[in-house]
Amino acid sequence: MRIIIPLLRDAWRLARPYFASEEKYRAWLLLAAVVGLTLGLVGMDVVLSFWNRAFYDALQAKDARAFMDLLLTWQIADGWLLPGFIWVAGAYVLVAVYVRYLTQMLVIGWRAWMTQRFVAAWMADQVYYRLGLTAAARTGADNPDQRIAEDVRDFVDRSLSLSLDLMSNVVSLSSFVAILWSLSGPLSLWGVTVPGYMVWAALLYAALGSVLIHFVGKPLAGLRFRQQKVEADFRFAMMRLRENAEGIALYAGEADERKGLRARFAALIGNWWDIMRRAKLINALAGAYGQAAVVFPILVAAPRFFAGEIALGGLTQTAGAFGQVQGSMSWFVNSYAGLAEWRAIVDRLAGFERAMKAASVQKGLSETYAADGNFALQGATLGLPDGRKLADAADLVLQRGQSVVVTGRSGSGKSTLFRALAGIWPFASGIIARPEASSLFLPQRAYLPLGSLRRALTYPDDAAVHSDAALVDVLEKTGLGGLVLQLDAEDEWSQRLSGGEQQRLAIARALLQRPEWLFLDEATASLDPESEAMLYALLKRELPGTTIVSIAHRPAVAAFHDRHLVMQDQSVSET
Repeated sequence: MRIIIPLLRDAWRLARPYFASEEKYRAWLLLAAVVGLTLGLVGMDVVLSFWNRAFYDALQAKDARAFMDLLLTWQIADGWLLPGFIWVAGAYVLVAVYVRYLTQMLVIGWRAWMTQRFVAAWMADQVYYRLGLTAAARTGADNPDQRIAEDVRDFVDRSLSLSLDLMSNVVSLSSFVAILWSLSGPLSLWGVTVPGYMVWAALLYAALGSVLIHFVGKPLAGLRFRQQKVEADFRFAMMRLRENAEGIALYAGEADERKGLRARFAALIGNWWDIMRRAKLINALAGAYGQAAVVFPILVAAPRFFAGEIALGGLTQTAGAFGQVQGSMSWFVNSYAGLAEWRAIVDRLAGFERAMKAASVQKGLSETYAADGNFALQGATLGLPDGRKLADAADLVLQRGQSVVVTGRSGSGKSTLFRALAGIWPFASGIIARPEASSLFLPQRAYLPLGSLRRALTYPDDAAVHSDAALVDVLEKTGLGGLVLQLDAEDEWSQRLSGGEQQRLAIARALLQRPEWLFLDEATASLDPESEAMLYALLKRELPGTTIVSIAHRPAVAAFHDRHLVMQDQSVSET
């Protein structure tokens, strides 16, 4: 119970929002239809139980007319109107098809809504950025792409299939236990009369199987959880290799990369072998359990058949009813592997959701409106995820129209200062006053989205906002005129363009967007000094109303700025 209750609570917390969302009417209607049709299948199983009895009785009596009626038309037997097999089978197939079809409709709608919800939470308040900053967050949010793309899909599919299967088994149990009770009769054992003894036999059989399967399969949930992680880790390592192919090739780091991939794949295979060995034991037990269940009810009911108390049809109906009751009671046994995998999925999604909520409450600096149009830090403390301080109770004012260059040794906190000014750094306290003015922050490594060069150039604006003439103009001015004819070409531009070309493209973005504040975090460091000076001169000329704040190491960059700040000894000082 210590495991089941938190698991069900997490599963309900994940599932409930969809059925209370704007799509709730469609969701509940589809669920009701699926449940109704599933119950219809159980009802047809009950009808087939009595049909089966009448059919075998007709065979035993060599009654050809009853035999044909039960196949093609209908017959009344023991007060029951039994339709012909072709009608029951046809209805069964039709209902089964629509159960599957409507279930898939519900899965698609639920998955789409849940995926959008997780993506929205992941993207809100820079949660996607903050999740990777601390080890505590990463333990609950490793491989978020897999959790959103695969775990959401599997959660929806498994939750529906397991819950519908459980409901079907409960209804089937309640339906067939009465039939089995009436068919089995009493049994005298050691002077004690046991009524409905076949029901008790089914209960004991299922209980024994459930205890054994749980004892053998208990470690499987943890192994499934780990398998999802190591699979994602291996896939992520290969993706990283592809994204950094040039750097690896220049370092001739193939041997080390192979070693790393082998280690990750070895962890994957090792865990998979553990799953296989555990699954082998479960399958062996479940197989023996299922095979024994085929003959067990006949062996138990055979004495009454040989004594003439029941006919062949009664024997087959008794065996069939026992199978239904035993199968329903054995739901835990038959579904153990699926339940273990479902538990791992719920744990991963619930952990991811908790990690996102924890990341979203890390607000960093308190923001206020700067009526004077300047950026200002008041009593700001900037730190690192490990608790080290980079600036303590710092005050800083960046005046509109006054360009500033920030220098300092590596690790002194220059980039962290920019992240705090951008409002994305959570490990900070104090106040930041921000003006109502457009701003653009360019990191050292330019981000190029997937798609066309046009999209990469205009990002994050809609490409339609800027004319072709404007795009051609900024490409030529930033030294990228050779790309003019490839504006609509789709490629992995982050792989195709050099580091310097990517930085030129980022400067071209700034020329297009014309922000009132432009922050450059070594955004020209990959260029040669002459090209860097050319681009700064270009920015000064094309954006005369833009306040430029730069992080730079080269002394020549300072010539394009009015003010020089130095970060050192947990403070920001002016030279």
